[in-house]
Amino acid sequence: QVQLVESGGGLVQAGGSMRLSCAASGGTSSMGWFRQDTGKEREFVAFISREGSITYYGDSVKGRFTISRDNTKNTMFLQMNDLKPEDTAVYYCASRTGLVEISDPSRYVFWGQGTQVIVSS
Repeated sequence: QVQLVESGGGLVQAGGSMRLSCAASGGTSSMGWFRQDTGKEREFVAFISREGSITYYGDSVKGRFTISRDNTKNTMFLQMNDLKPEDTAVYYCASRTGLVEISDPSRYVFWGQGTQVIVSS
């Protein structure tokens, strides 16, 4: 059983930066970040493979967000720069195996409880 705990959310002004963390227990695997705003579908944000050698980003965050991980600490990160009001959402980390359909949330097995990010204009 994998347990995931996100942290680092909060309120930031547009153009600012924020770093989210996801602490994992129960082993390491490929992981991803998703987000969901009220009334919207869960959106893929970023993916990182188990060893960190493969990363992939959703179109809306490319060039602004960076996913990384420190396997010595069983922690994954999401560095978010140049934040926009449309980035406002609850951000979730999730873990899975394999590299098929990495943007599909149904492919992820374990999920954290989410952390709220609010970007003010």
